Amino acid sequence: MIRNGEITFAEVKRIFRRYWWIPVLSTFVLGTIGLVASLVLPKKYTSSTMVLVEQPTVPKDLFKPVVTDDLNQRLASMKAQILSRSRLESIIQKFNLYPQLRRTTHMEDLVAKLQGSIDVELIQPLAGSANREPPGFNINVTFDNPQLAQQICSEITSMFIEQSATVRVTQSDRTTKFFTQQLEEAKSKLEEQDKKLADFKAAHLGSLPEEGPTSLAQLNTLNTQLDANTQALGRAQQDKTFNETLLGQQEAALKNTQLGGPNQDTLAQQLDTLESQLNVLQAKYTPEHPDVIKLKSQIEDVRRRMADPVNPKSVPPSQTALREPASMQQLRARVRQDDATISDLTKRQGQIQDQIRVLQGRLQMSPMVEQQLKELTRNHQTASDIYNDLLNKREHSAMATDLEYQQEGETFKILDAPSLPLTLAFPKKTIFVGGGLGAGLALAFGILYLIAMSDKSMYSERDVELCLKLPVLTLVPSFDVSGHGYTRRPPTDDDRRIALTAKA
Repeated sequence: MIRNGEITFAEVKRIFRRYWWIPVLSTFVLGTIGLVASLVLPKKYTSSTMVLVEQPTVPKDLFKPVVTDDLNQRLASMKAQILSRSRLESIIQKFNLYPQLRRTTHMEDLVAKLQGSIDVELIQPLAGSANREPPGFNINVTFDNPQLAQQICSEITSMFIEQSATVRVTQSDRTTKFFTQQLEEAKSKLEEQDKKLADFKAAHLGSLPEEGPTSLAQLNTLNTQLDANTQALGRAQQDKTFNETLLGQQEAALKNTQLGGPNQDTLAQQLDTLESQLNVLQAKYTPEHPDVIKLKSQIEDVRRRMADPVNPKSVPPSQTALREPASMQQLRARVRQDDATISDLTKRQGQIQDQIRVLQGRLQMSPMVEQQLKELTRNHQTASDIYNDLLNKREHSAMATDLEYQQEGETFKILDAPSLPLTLAFPKKTIFVGGGLGAGLALAFGILYLIAMSDKSMYSERDVELCLKLPVLTLVPSFDVSGHGYTRRPPTDDDRRIALTAKA
């Protein structure tokens, strides 16, 4: 009798002695079922291959590749593409898989069945390794034909290698084209900023900050030229006034001479005037100057005329009226020359003043022009930096694309060719038979436990005490009746015993 689920060793022996056939029978039956199942179930063979991920030939420290996706993500993407309906349907048609099911089963179901037979497993990196990316992956294909399993595994492996190379080249090309497009846009923007900057400098020529010192120097030069021109204009005006005065005096003297002959007083006044002019010219010019020489000759002529006066009655009136001294002609020419000089100097003075006003306006606009120039220069520098950065990235991407085309980047390499499976992957006879035997034993133990729990008989002094809660005084062995008399046999643990108990 079992209380509170506790089973003693004596009870276990008693149960096994009585029901020994239950474990034997259940173990044999379930073991046989497992053996039959391993023989009857469809046979499956697994072909396996290992693919390693080779690192780029050029170290990443020297040249960073364009494709930097995590291998787990890239492998998941490639797996989704390779195990797609279009790819697997082509494999089914190529190797003529499921010939009987193709007549009655939809292609979607066959593709799903083939997907379930393909397994891609990443190889985990070694513990303590600096590179945490998987060094490779395994491809396992389970099929009912070992040759077909090997062929499918080879086809899937080739697809992975081809897909990896295609994906990397495509991504590199796409990256290069993207940078090329962005570079063209940046180039157009940079050219636009160049044009704006050039137009601004052309429109504000002379007002630019770097031209400030030059403008100041030009302004000083123009001021100096203006002063010199003003002084020259003053001298020219003085010379004109002086020459006009001389010309007037000579014209008056000539008029008096023509009317009544030369007068000694008039000649004396003319001589004084000429000498005064000579003193003025000698203060300004050297004795070899032509004007000084001419004026000296005029003075000598006047002195000669004063010394030997000509009788006006002897000179015909017509000849006297038409005759004009050379000195007067020279003075008239000098007056005309002074007018031309004054006109040129006045014009030049106006030009210089206009230039000074322009330079002063440029210098006044210089702070505002400098501010606008800074903004244009900043925008131009930003556009130039963007263009140079995109140019470097485009060149880098182009080099990475060349490496991908030359298979110098990250590549997949088959380490172990797809194997030809010789042993069953499913069902495994040892697993099925062992599982049947284990299940039989477990079932037998469960049945025996239920039998022990349902048995309420008392077989020992402990059972009596637990059930009746009274102390046991003695035990009377049971007797078996055989034939016509009583036969006593030695008591055993399985014999029923009568317990004599005392009342409490």
